[in-house]
This record gives sequence, C-alpha cells and structure tokens, in this order.
Amino acid sequence: LVNLKPKLLKELLASCNSVKVKRLFLYMAEKANHQWFQFLETEKFDLGKGNRMLAEKGVYIPKYLLSIPKELAEL
Repeated sequence: LVNLKPKLLKELLASCNSVKVKRLFLYMAEKANHQWFQFLETEKFDLGKGNRMLAEKGVYIPKYLLSIPKELAEL
C-alpha cells in the first residue's frame, strides 16, 4: 500500500458506490499514516450522511461517522 498513486485512488474512491467501504478505507489509510493520504482531498468524496456501523457495540470514529470493531480500532 505504500506505493499507491493518489490520482488512481481518487478515481477508484469516486467510482465506489459503498459509503462504508470509502469511510473504512479512508480511516485505515489515515490511521496507517500513509504519505499519499494527504493528497486525496477527502472532502471531495461522497461519504453519505448519517452514521454507519460495521459492528454493534464497536468503537465510534466521529470523523468518519463510523462504528468499527474494537479489534480493528486497536490495530
């Protein structure tokens, strides 16, 4: 994942129809502190509205309005 190209990622994320996938990908990329993350212009992606849940009783990530499994948050 280190060598991903921001331009290609922008195109892929823009064409992705799953709000959960986009939010989770952006969260994990930011958490992993990938260098290309800063070039993605995340505000331009349609991340939908409202909260999304990947796991009940998970950890809530307010920036992405996303609840993820505790194990994933601890990585």
